[in-house]
Amino acid sequence: MRYRKIRKMDISNGPGVRVSVFFQGCAFHCKNCFNPETWNFDDGYEFGEEQIQQILDMAQEDYISGLSILGGEPMHPKNIDMTTQLARRFKETFPDKTVWAWSGYLFDSDLKNKEVLAYLDVLVDGVFVDEKRNPNLKWRGSANQRVIDVSESLKKNKIVLYCD
Repeated sequence: MRYRKIRKMDISNGPGVRVSVFFQGCAFHCKNCFNPETWNFDDGYEFGEEQIQQILDMAQEDYISGLSILGGEPMHPKNIDMTTQLARRFKETFPDKTVWAWSGYLFDSDLKNKEVLAYLDVLVDGVFVDEKRNPNLKWRGSANQRVIDVSESLKKNKIVLYCD
């Protein structure tokens, strides 16, 4: 698996100051995607144990609120195993910090039974739709995307939207 970049202090992808990782590879190719350089699965850099440890080290600071996992597409079949491993290790190390992820795949159909959900606090799901773009939306780019409270949704077995 590959990644595009890791940000030590990101204030735009989730609440507070976060560590963010942008995974490489996406098959959706949304029109006017904000990150088309992440589409090619062969670009970027190798992602493995060294990068997981780097992310955990960056997140040690008290001012870091959590981890944001973006792409590309972190839930693509080529990426989801490493996404799951990263999210699991992060939650084990920092149970009081949040893990947010963005995916074009849908919570209630594509991701419903995936292990990764056990380690996510919030999932922004749905592909970006340029015709539904709205720059005033918080944490998402288009009106079709949902900001989902994952643990509440799993408990209630229905979509519960995140409210901040």
